Amino acid sequence: MPRVKRGSKRREKRKKILSLAKGYFLTKGKLYRSAQQAIDRAGNFAYVGRRRKKRDFRRLWIIRINAAARAHDISYSQFIAGLKRAGVDLDRKTLADIAARDEAAFAALVASAKAAAPAKAAAPGKAEASPSA
Repeated sequence: MPRVKRGSKRREKRKKILSLAKGYFLTKGKLYRSAQQAIDRAGNFAYVGRRRKKRDFRRLWIIRINAAARAHDISYSQFIAGLKRAGVDLDRKTLADIAARDEAAFAALVASAKAAAPAKAAAPGKAEASPSA
């Protein structure tokens, strides 16, 4: 087999890794092996972070909707259930934006959610007495 020295390919690969690690602390930005480890670790955190961001924003939107709904004397779960019954198809991002920016529109949504809520049923067992045979 012929001998392969990998001169330019190896240099290009190492330059790429070191350029990705530019600005890292101490040897992580200067030495190839520690730079490679730091880049791998950073890539893992970035991958996880991209998925976490979606969760974190959804949590934030729910908190904002809940705060605005409770200001109108309705809980978050009752509000969302009422909107579903009323046929209002707005996602939580949009609802949170409306809650933060347009008080009148959110009040109208709360009114439609309250109107679509079912009437309170009697406690189970008391409304219907089953005859024992």
